[in-house]
Amino acid sequence: MIRKAVFPAAGLGTRFLPATKAQPKEMLPLVDKPVIQYVVEEAVASGIEHIIIVTGRGKNAIEDHFDVSFELEHILEQRGRLDLLKQVRQISDLVHITYVRQKEALGLGHAILMAREVVGNEPFAVFLGDDVIDAPVPCMRQLMLVHKRFGATILAVEPVAPERVKDYGVIAGQEIEESVYRVTSLVEKPHPAKAPSNLAIIGRYILTPEIFVHLERTPADRNGEIQLTNGLRSLLMRRPVYAYRFQGRRYDTGNKLDFLRATVEFALKRPDLGAAFRRYLRSLNLGKKKKKKV
Repeated sequence: MIRKAVFPAAGLGTRFLPATKAQPKEMLPLVDKPVIQYVVEEAVASGIEHIIIVTGRGKNAIEDHFDVSFELEHILEQRGRLDLLKQVRQISDLVHITYVRQKEALGLGHAILMAREVVGNEPFAVFLGDDVIDAPVPCMRQLMLVHKRFGATILAVEPVAPERVKDYGVIAGQEIEESVYRVTSLVEKPHPAKAPSNLAIIGRYILTPEIFVHLERTPADRNGEIQLTNGLRSLLMRRPVYAYRFQGRRYDTGNKLDFLRATVEFALKRPDLGAAFRRYLRSLNLGKKKKKKV
């Protein structure tokens, strides 16, 4: 039903400088896998067959990561490291990937427009690589099930603390059934006192191809960027848009503290690392130290 997915990955990653000065933020490792691989694996587990990664200058490492590495595979085979060889080959065999170039980082809406010719005239998914979601049912698969019933644009949302709404696009809407909302308006990064709700749009979308026409007509904001939220607001005037409060734990890996949380929690879940890492954390004695009596 949803065969293609767009991954905008042309951003500069300024929040993680200097680590991202010479490498893409999408390639920062969570334990031993780059962030973008977790998101690609979610897409594959959801049934996506074709991924379009929108890249920019300095993003060659992403293409190299998902490409075949003949030299590395040959060395691993010679050394008998068949376990590592299997892991490396699985990465290049994950899914069919097409790369599209965004010459300037002109906003999320503009990045999605760059993928128009490859997407064609069919509904498609959008994954933002900063959001890594740990869920029993992949987050995008949850959205697909909602899209199957309504046949419309679906936005993933989650409740956030009131003081954090200023960092997100936020919806207003009516809950028509458990976890499903008919969207009535969208506001980009509202002041907490003026936010229509605390339901923030996060990095998973299913969009209908009509969005391209609306993005084309969307004027750039004061920073010269075309915002997806503004294109969705235009679409909302003509077509119904729905939001779904997904089930799962989201890590905003573009945020340093959340990146550290994700690293710790993903490491603890690993069968090869979890027990030893847990013992190490306990050895740190992180509880509050008792005040010495005078």
